[in-house]
Formats: sequence, C-alpha cells, structure tokens
Amino acid sequence: MIWEDLNENLIVPDLEAKSSDEVFEKLGGLFIVEGYCKDTYIDALKDREKDFPTGVNMGSIGIAIPHTDKQHVIKGGVAIGVLKEPVHFFQMGTTDEPVEVKLVFMLAVEDPKEHLVFLQRILAVLQDQDVLANIMKTGDKKKIVEIIKEKESNL
Repeated sequence: MIWEDLNENLIVPDLEAKSSDEVFEKLGGLFIVEGYCKDTYIDALKDREKDFPTGVNMGSIGIAIPHTDKQHVIKGGVAIGVLKEPVHFFQMGTTDEPVEVKLVFMLAVEDPKEHLVFLQRILAVLQDQDVLANIMKTGDKKKIVEIIKEKESNL
C-alpha cells in the first residue's frame, strides 16, 4: 500500500489557494518542512505543470496529482489538500482543457519506476465518488487517512 506511511502533517483539510502555484507553494512547502523534498521541489512542480498538466476530472470532482522528478525528492510521500474553493488546473495530457480542482494529491516519488504504480494506486482509490465525497466533507486529517486506507484495503 502506498498510503501506509501517510503523514497527517502533510494533510490540509481546508486548503486556501487561489491558483495552482499557490497550491504548490503550500503543499510543496509542507514536503520541504517535513523533510520529504529539497528546496527546489516547488519550482520544479511549477515548471513541470506547464508542460505536463496534472488535473483529472473524476466525474463531478476535479482532482490534481502534481509531482516532479526524483532529484527534488528526499523520500517518498503523499500530501493531500482539500481546497476550500476550486482552483484552475489543466487536464492531464492536454495544455488547454481546464479542470476545476477541489482535491490535490501531491506526490514525492523517489524511484521513477514507482511513479506509474503510485499513480495507478491513487487513481484506483479515487475513482470511487463516495471516497472523494467523504474526503472532501470530513474536515478531519485522521478520518481522511482512515477513508483512504479502508478503500485501498478493499481493492
């Protein structure tokens, strides 16, 4: 499971941001403070997002899964932000199709071979609209961890 070491200090159930850059600064800043990523991580996220957008429309809820190259990562992890108001991202695989994002799952991946596995596992959990809705409405870090771990254990 990719969620077993989920750090509650990397979960923000009421993230305030007006742009994707602000999301990167706030969640990426947590990665840096908690020792998961180097100081270069936030700028690398911003640069990568321009060429390789990370927004995904999951039915009625837009999510983003920003990540960047391993040279900016110290150890692997996932940061989660539940946005108070939607933030504009672009659809993964395009640079012109907007997605209004309410949930962000930021990745710090230290092994490039694990990158696709990480994405697949996250998407497997997040395809469940009930899981997304429960994450968004709980407002509690511990409960977010429980919701995710319970869903993954049932896959």
